[in-house]
Amino acid sequence: MRSYYAANWASFTFNGLLSWIQQYQEEPQPKEVQDWSSLLDEGEELVYLSNPDSASISNLQVFCFTSEEDEEEAQSSDLPNPTEEKAVNEDTDVKPSADSNEEATTEKQETVGGAEEEQLQVTPTEGEEQDTDKPHLSTAQSQLEPTRKRITYAHLVKEGRRFNIDLVSKLMYSRGSLVDLLIKSNVSRYAEFKNVTRILTYRNGNVEQVPCSRADVFASRQLSVVEKRKLMRFLTSCMEETEEHQAYSGRPYLEFLCDQKLGDNLQHFLLHSIAMVTEDTPIEEGLAATRHFLRSLGRYGNTPFLFPLYGLGEIPQCFCRMCAVFGGIYCLRHSVDCLVVDKDTNRCKAVIDNRGQRISCSHFVVEDSYVGKKAAAPRRLLSRAVLITDGSVLPSDSDQQVSMVTIPPVAARYPVVKMVELCPSTMTCIPGTYLVHLTCQSAGSAYEDLAPVVTRCFHTPDSPDQENRPSVLWCVYFNMVDGSGVELEGHGLPSNVYVCSGLDSTLGHEYAIRQAELIFQKILPEEDFCPPAPNPEDIIYDGENPSTPAGEEDEDGAGEEGKREQSQTQE
Repeated sequence: MRSYYAANWASFTFNGLLSWIQQYQEEPQPKEVQDWSSLLDEGEELVYLSNPDSASISNLQVFCFTSEEDEEEAQSSDLPNPTEEKAVNEDTDVKPSADSNEEATTEKQETVGGAEEEQLQVTPTEGEEQDTDKPHLSTAQSQLEPTRKRITYAHLVKEGRRFNIDLVSKLMYSRGSLVDLLIKSNVSRYAEFKNVTRILTYRNGNVEQVPCSRADVFASRQLSVVEKRKLMRFLTSCMEETEEHQAYSGRPYLEFLCDQKLGDNLQHFLLHSIAMVTEDTPIEEGLAATRHFLRSLGRYGNTPFLFPLYGLGEIPQCFCRMCAVFGGIYCLRHSVDCLVVDKDTNRCKAVIDNRGQRISCSHFVVEDSYVGKKAAAPRRLLSRAVLITDGSVLPSDSDQQVSMVTIPPVAARYPVVKMVELCPSTMTCIPGTYLVHLTCQSAGSAYEDLAPVVTRCFHTPDSPDQENRPSVLWCVYFNMVDGSGVELEGHGLPSNVYVCSGLDSTLGHEYAIRQAELIFQKILPEEDFCPPAPNPEDIIYDGENPSTPAGEEDEDGAGEEGKREQSQTQE
C-alpha cells in the first residue's frame, strides 16, 4: 500500500524520500494471503495479484558527505544524525522526519489557468531573452538568492519540505507527445514549466556546453568558423531523407558521421548530445533522434526540453486533478489483492481490496509488477543516482541554469549516462543547492555504474583532486526495473485486464504515452484519446438551466444556488 501518487513516477520531499528509503531498507514482510472465497458467487474464481513493491527497487545505498550542525541542536530537534562522510547501506536505518510527500503538496503554490491553446505556462529563466513573436509567458514566484553558506545535513532535513525529488528522471520534448497531450487535453492548466537552458557534455575531463540552436552555434567559442559552417550544413541536410541516407541503411550512425568529415568535435556533439545515441546505433534511429531534437528547438526556448516546476511527479497529479473534476476517485493506502473472474466469459467482474471489499468493474488496468512471475521476459534494470550538491557542474554568470548533460562511457564496460541538473528556481531544491539526477542502463549495481561518473564530475572523498568541482552533500543510488523490456501480452489474464509497464530508459515520455493511448483504444475504441476538457465555468450540471448564467436569477427570482438550497430543503 502506498501513501503517495504515481508509484515509481512519484516525487518526494527530502523527508518523504527518507521515509521511502527506510521502507525499502526494512526486511520485507511476507504477504499474508487472505481467503476471499466467501465473497464469490457461483461461476466465479479468484486470481491473486503479486506485491508490486517486492522487486521494483534494489541495490539501494545512501551516502552523506556533509557535516552536522551542533550536536545538541541536532539531537534536540530529533533529526537524523549521520557522521561526516558516513555511508549508509541497506542494513542501516535512515530515520525520516514526520513530514510526508502528501503533506508537502499543500504547500505548493499551484498556478492554474492562463495557458493558450497551443502554449504551456513556461517560466523564463532569469536573463533569458524573450521572443517577441510568441505569446507572453507567465512568471513563477522566484526564490531567494542562494548563499554560499555551508549546507549541513540537519539543514537539509529542516528544509526538507522544500525539496521535490523525482524517482525517475526525464525531460519533456517541447514537440513531444506529452506536451502535445497536455495542450490538447487542457491538463496543462494545472502545471507550470521551465526551459532547460543548457545542453552540456563531458569530454576530455571537462564539462562543455553544446551549441545546438543557430544562435548557439554562431556564438560558440569552441568551434572554428569552418566547424560552424559544417555543423549548420549538416543539421539542415539531415532534416529530409536523402539517397545518401538510404545508402547507409542498417549501418551505424557513427559511420555516417565519420564519412561526413565533420571532425571529432562535431561528431561527439551530434552523437552524444543531440541524437543522444550510442556508437552502434543504426543510422535510421540516429537520424530520427536528431530530427526529433531539432524539431523541438525554438518552440519555448533555445533547447528542445522543458521541465515541470515542482518535479515530474506533478504530471501524474495533474491528470489526477483533471480526472477528479469529472468524478474520478483515487484511493491512497489501498491495494488490490485479487481479481474476481467469471469462469464462462473469462472476464474480470470485480476486484477485492486488502480490506475484503468487493468493487465491481468493467475493465481493469494493472502495472506489470502486479502479475509477478507471470512476466515472460527477464527484466532489465536502470541505474539511478540522486545527488544534492552545493554548486553547478558548469558555473556561469547565472545561478538559475537547468542543464541536460550527456556523459559518454568512462570505460569499456560502462554505459552512457544522462544527467539532469536542476536549480532552485525549478522548485525542486533549496537556495544554495542543486538537485542532480543520473540515469543509465544497468551493467551492474547503480553504485558500480554511476559512482565513477560522480567522482569525475563532482568533489567527493573518493575524488580528492577535484577541489574545483561542486561538492556532493548527500546522494542515493538505486536500481529500478526498466519497463521497456517487459512483455505486455501472454500473461493468461482475463480479456478485460490490461497490463502496462513502468518507466523506460529514454529521456522523453513517448513510450509511456504510446502505451496509455493503446490501452485506451482497446477499452474505448470509438472515443478520442484525452479530448479537450471544458473550462470549469463552461460545465453545465444536471438540473441547471444552460440559458441562465451561474449565480443569476431565473424567472422565478431564484438563482442556481437558490434552487440547490430549495432542493436540499425539500429532500
